[in-house]
Order: sequence, then C-alpha cells, then structure tokens
Amino acid sequence: MSVLYGHTLMKFHLFLLLTLSLPAASKPNFVIIFTDDQGYGDLGCFGSTTIKTPNIDRLAKEGRRFTSFMVASPVCSPSRAALLTGCYPKRIGMHQHVLFPHSTKGLNPTEHSIADHLSGQGYATACFGKWHLGHHPETLPQKHGFDTYFGIPYSNDMNHPDNKGKPRGGHVGMDALWADPESTLTAWETPLMENEKVVELPVDQRTITRRYTDRSLEFIEANKEKPFLLYLPHSMPHIPLYVPDEVRDADPKRAYINVIEHIDSQVGRITDLLRELKLSENTYVIFTSDNGPWLQFKHHGGSAGPLRDGKGTTFEGGQRVPCVMWAPGRIPAGTTCDSLCGTIDLLPTIAALTGTPLPSDKKIDGLDISALLKGGNDSPRSEFVYYSAQGALQGLRQDDYKLLIKKPRNQRKNPKAKVQTFLFYLKDDLGEKKNLASQNPELVAKLSARMEELDAEVTKNARPVWQK
Repeated sequence: MSVLYGHTLMKFHLFLLLTLSLPAASKPNFVIIFTDDQGYGDLGCFGSTTIKTPNIDRLAKEGRRFTSFMVASPVCSPSRAALLTGCYPKRIGMHQHVLFPHSTKGLNPTEHSIADHLSGQGYATACFGKWHLGHHPETLPQKHGFDTYFGIPYSNDMNHPDNKGKPRGGHVGMDALWADPESTLTAWETPLMENEKVVELPVDQRTITRRYTDRSLEFIEANKEKPFLLYLPHSMPHIPLYVPDEVRDADPKRAYINVIEHIDSQVGRITDLLRELKLSENTYVIFTSDNGPWLQFKHHGGSAGPLRDGKGTTFEGGQRVPCVMWAPGRIPAGTTCDSLCGTIDLLPTIAALTGTPLPSDKKIDGLDISALLKGGNDSPRSEFVYYSAQGALQGLRQDDYKLLIKKPRNQRKNPKAKVQTFLFYLKDDLGEKKNLASQNPELVAKLSARMEELDAEVTKNARPVWQK
C-alpha cells in the first residue's frame, strides 16, 4: 500500500467516524419514488389535463420541478442501475437491454450504490418495489446496501421461472386483462419476494402499489428517530395495469389514468406521514420515472407531452422524464430548474448533502447537483451521452445541441438501411422536429468526435457485470 493511498484511506475512515458521531437529526432522510414507464406529460404539474395528480402537484408547488432531467437508458434495467450507482450503464456492464427471469447476470455487488453509501453512515435502508437488477441471491437488494426488500424481482409482465405462458399482448390484450381483474392471478406467474424468498406466486398486482406504500409507511414510522433511505421503485404503470378493485375504473380507455391517479394517492400517504411525524423539513423526496411512456400500448401507455417518441428510443420522449424534488426549507418552493441533470447525478448529490466522500476507486459519471436543489440554475453537467436500449452509442447532448447517429441494428438483413443523423437545438425545438444536421456539418463532426471520445473512456474503464 502506498503512503498516499494509506493516508487517503485513513482520512476517509476518520471522516466516516466523525459523520457517524453526528446526531441523527443533522442527517437528512431520502425518499426516492421511481415509477415505471411514466411519461413526461403524465403529471398535472408537467402539463397533463387528463390525469389528476394533486399530491405530486403539491410537491411541485412546495418544491422544485426539473424539466431537463434525464435517465441513462430508455429501458428498465440499465436505467435503474444508473440511478443507484451514478454510472452510465455501459461502465458497469448493465447496458445491453433488460434482464429476464432466465437471465444469468445482474448488477455487480462490488459496485457502490446509494444504499451502500448511506448504510455506511448508519442509515436504515429499504427497497420496496420492482428491482430488475438481477433475481439471483448474489444480486438482490440486500447485496447492494439495503437492509430489507419487498417487491417483484423483474417486470410485472414477466413470468417465473422462464417467462413462458404469458397472455396476449398489445393494447387489445391489455384491454382484456383490464376487463378481468382476476387475471392478475390466472394469467400471470410474476413472483413477489421478501428479502431473498418468494412469498407470493403469482403476486396480486391489484394491491401491489398500495402494499409497497404500506411497507414504506411502516419503515418510516420505525425509523423516525434515525436517518433513513427509502427507495420505492413502483412496478406501475408498466403493463399490465392493475389497481385495487374498489378504485378501479372499468373503462379500459381510462386504465392508465386510473393507475397514475392511484400512485398519486399513495405518494400522498407518504408525504402526509412525513408531515405528521415532523420529518418533512429533514427529508428529501425525489419523484421521477425510469424512462418514457410505452406508446405502442396506446391508452395503456402514457404521454411524452411535447417530447418526441417514447420508451425504447433515444429521442427526448424516451429519456427525458418528469422529476419533482421536495424538501421544505431546503429546496425553494414553487421553482423550476431547466438545467441539464439526471438520475446518474443522484449518488454524488446525496453524498454531498450528507457531507461524505465517495470511494476513490470507483469512477462514476454522475456530478454533484446539490446547488440545483438549493435553487441554483448553473448545472455542473453540460454533456450527456445517449445509449440505445441495446447499449449502442447513439448520441450526445452538449449544452442545448443534441446529436443522434442512429445506425441500422442489423445491416446484413437490411443492407439498404442507412445511417440516420440528427442534430437538434433543444432550446428552440423541444419536440425534435427540425433536423439541422445537413446545415451544420462541422458541428456534427465536432459533437460526433466528442461522443466517441467520451464513450471510449467508458468502454476502456468498464467494470464487469455479475455473471452466474
């Protein structure tokens, strides 16, 4: 061990000891609510006129909206990995689409997660909801810093153990499932887990949003005297959609609306308890989504609002998501931040808010945006790299310019397919309707070179995924 490394390690341990000696009240709590496939336009505070979300809207009124908030992938597993680790999914081997019940890999437990960071400071940590970062014991939440876990290990349209025997898909198939609420028990074999054991097969998806919230309330109540991290990754509104029978709207055209409004009511239960326990002023609540809406499911999918396209694409509708942050007295009320930032910035931001350094041996891509939470508008992030759902390098945003270079997925099967190059100026063209690429070849070349440079560093220093 070098003298310099030993000195750094000693300082890190000393800092942690000093932090652990601080009174609990000086450490803020964190609640991260992460919905599944909710679009940019699916909240009242983000412009929806069809979905009523009074509880989340209140958080926006009392807190801050983030309108240029990005996720690192347009699909589930890579997006979740990025949130927890502060890394582009490619850096940690989690970039090649989503995991399935037959997958033999998962998020490597050697990675440093938000839960790892906070549990090392004495925080109580819990994950209640959809995990989707590996269902093997070595990759479940308790191997990533969470004290307890209750939820489904992968998407709610996946069947244990081999993902076979699923009902008809498409919006017509989803209509049939919505018309038959019992289908959650007859048409699916999605498991519910508690820690490392399956406790319900199939899970009753009608009540799962409420049950995640019930567990969350119990956790907050049990840990009101100490700092805590609550990670609540809802499995809705990913299809198939279900709500409790007593709040169900029978009209399938209102299924998605029904589900979002139910989620909103559960968010209200959590924030009401925080207020009741007088924890609201010492708790950061972050509400956002894992990617854009699954548009192919029509009225069972959401809306990207003014953005182009949705889930699975690197257009803004796939990766720009609604985000509201709330912490009365810490985050200025009724404000909006239009600066570029995203889920990969949460880990270093939480580290900064707790005054604790991140491990020096794990390079990450996230940046500390705590100044944005306090009311600032100068983001440390000026660049953002776009990777496709399959993990292919596809674009770069630099300030307000965005370059996308979409190569055919299988040129052999489709030799006539051409590379598509897009250049958008997002400040004036949020809907990505005006392709400026042909008019700005020098800028396209510059951004393309920078995109390749950033990706080369990530690729060179990528760490291995966990593999069975």
